[in-house]
Amino acid sequence: MCGIVGYTGKKQAAPILLEGLSKLEYRGYDSAGVAVRNNKGKHEIVKTNGKLSVLSDKLKKGKALKGTCGIGHTRWATHGMPSEVNAHPHSNDDQTIVAVHNGIIENYVELKEKLTSKGYTFYSETDTEIATKLVDYYYKKWKSPLEAMVSFTLRVRGSYAIAVMFEDYPEEIYIARKDSPLIVGVADEGSFVASDVPAILKYTRNVYYVDNMEIARIEKGKATFYNVDRKVIEKQPVKIDWDADAAEKGGYKYYMLKEIREQPRAVTDTLNSLIKDGKIDLSEAGLSDEKLSSFKRIRIAACGSAYHVGMVAKYVIEDLARIPVDVDVASEFRYRSPVYGENELVVVISQSGETADSLEALRGAKAAGVATLAIVNVLGSAIAREADNVIYTKAGPEISVATTKAYSAQLIVSYALAVQLALINGKIDEDRYAQLIDEMLALPASMEKILSDDEWLKWFASKIANKKDVYFIGRGIDYAICLEGSLKLKEISYIHSDAYAAGELKHGHISLIEEGTLVIGLITQMRLAEKAVSNLSEVKTRGAQIMSVTLEGNYSLQEHSEFTFYVPKTEAYFTTSLAVIPLQLLSYYVCVAKGLDVDMPRNLAKCVSVE
Repeated sequence: MCGIVGYTGKKQAAPILLEGLSKLEYRGYDSAGVAVRNNKGKHEIVKTNGKLSVLSDKLKKGKALKGTCGIGHTRWATHGMPSEVNAHPHSNDDQTIVAVHNGIIENYVELKEKLTSKGYTFYSETDTEIATKLVDYYYKKWKSPLEAMVSFTLRVRGSYAIAVMFEDYPEEIYIARKDSPLIVGVADEGSFVASDVPAILKYTRNVYYVDNMEIARIEKGKATFYNVDRKVIEKQPVKIDWDADAAEKGGYKYYMLKEIREQPRAVTDTLNSLIKDGKIDLSEAGLSDEKLSSFKRIRIAACGSAYHVGMVAKYVIEDLARIPVDVDVASEFRYRSPVYGENELVVVISQSGETADSLEALRGAKAAGVATLAIVNVLGSAIAREADNVIYTKAGPEISVATTKAYSAQLIVSYALAVQLALINGKIDEDRYAQLIDEMLALPASMEKILSDDEWLKWFASKIANKKDVYFIGRGIDYAICLEGSLKLKEISYIHSDAYAAGELKHGHISLIEEGTLVIGLITQMRLAEKAVSNLSEVKTRGAQIMSVTLEGNYSLQEHSEFTFYVPKTEAYFTTSLAVIPLQLLSYYVCVAKGLDVDMPRNLAKCVSVE
C-alpha cells in the first residue's frame, strides 16, 4: 500500500523521484524518503516523518541532492510506527546496499533470527530493514546482484515489491515482485520504476508490468527481466492511453471533488466501451452470448466499495436475469471453502486490480476450476492478467483514497452484465432490452443535473459536521446504496457511521437512536416506499434528525424529513448511480467543513495490496 519510484538516467534523480512520489502519495503518507547515488559514488539517504511535502522542503524540491540514479518511497505503516527511523529507504550497515519495499514479509521473524545469528543488527522496527539486510547477506555470499535478488525471492514469504541499489553497480536498480504491483518504463532520458502508472506517465506511456517471482535489472534506457531460473524473459510493453491531465487536480483543491465531477464522463466512456450499435457487446472480454448463457450461478468477491457494487449487482441480476448471485467480502471468501456447482462464474471486482484479498479469491476460484471474470480499472493489473475474462472500466486514473468514479463505472458494468444475461436467458424481450439500454445511456445527463445543484448539500453538511453518530437505512437496492454512503462518510470525516437494512431496525439497531441522532433514509425503490417511510417515522419519534434521498416527485417525504434531496427519475434498477452522488458530496463537504484532508484520510491508503 506504499508508493515506490525509481529512476536512472541522464537527469538529476531527486526532483523526478519527488514528482513521482507526489503522484503516489495516495498510496501512503505516514513518512517518505529517497536515496540517490551522489557524485562521489555513495548513496545519500534522506527521509522524514509525515507527508511528502516535509521531505520536499528538506530537499529544496530535490535540488539539495545530486545524482542521476535513485529510489524513493512513501510509506503506509505496517511494521513499526510512523517515524523517521522506520521510514524507507533502508540500508545495510555501510549503506552500500539501499532498498525500498512495499508489502509484508510474513516470515520476517524467522529471517531476523537467521540474520542475527550471522552477526547482523537492526536499527528499526520494519520488515523492510530485514529484507534489505537479507539481500546484503546473499550479495556477500554470491557477489552478484541478480543472484542476491533470486535468493531473496526464493527465501521470502509474503507479498513484496522491492527496489534495490548496489554501490558496486552504479546507475543500476534491481527490482523483484510478488503480489504487490510494480511497473517499469523506458524512455530516451532514462528508465523508471513505480508502483503505479501516474508516477511515470509524464515521461512514457509504454510500461512493462512485472509479474510474480520476476526480477529486473534497470539501466539507463534499458530493462532486462529474469525469472527465478535466471533466464531472460522477453516482455512486451503495454501502452497506457490515459490522458496525462487526468491524473492531475485540474484546478480542484482535492482529487475527490474532481473525481466526483468526472463521473458522468467515466460512465459515458464505460458505456461506449460496452454498447455497440445499440447492443451490449461483451466479446472483447471473451464473453459471448453462448458463454454467458452457460452460467447458472454467479459469485461475486470484492472489498470495500467494490463489495457494495456487488451488493447492487446481486439485486439487479437476480431480479432481471433470475440467476442466483452470492456476494462475499473477498477477505472472507478466500479463507472459506465454497461449494461450487457446475456452470458457475466467479466475478472479482477491484479498482486497482491489485487488491490482495480479491486476487487470492480469484486464485482460489481458478484452482477449483471455476470460470472467472474480473471487473477492473487498471490495464495489465494482476487480477486482469490472471482472470479468464476481463471487463475494463473506463474511469481513468483515480487518485483520491475514497473511490467515486471507479465505483460508478463498476456499477455500469454490472448493469450491462445483468441486462445482457436477462436477454439471452429469455427473461426480457427486445423492446425491454432496448428500453433498459436507453435508460443506462441517459444516466450521465442525470448525473450532471445532480452535480450542478449541490449548494443545499454544502449547507446541510456544515450543519451536521459535528455529529458523532450517523445511520443510513434503506431496503433492497437502497440498502446497498446505504452501505456505500456510510463507508464514504466514515472514510474521510471520521464520524461513526453504520448502514442497516431498514427492516432490521426493530431487531436491535433502533436502540442506538437518541435525541439528535442523524438518520439518512434512502427511498428510491418506490414499491418499498411505504414501508421505508414507516421506518423513518419510527426513528423520528425517538428523536432522530432525518435526511432523505428519493426520486423527484416523491414529495410526501417532506413531512418526515428535515432535509430531502431529490434525484432524477430513472429505471429502478439503476437508481444507485444517481442516489450515491449526493451521499458522496455530503461526505466531501462534511470533511471540508471539519478541516480534514479529503484525499488522504488517516490510516487508509488507495491500493490495499496487503492483507
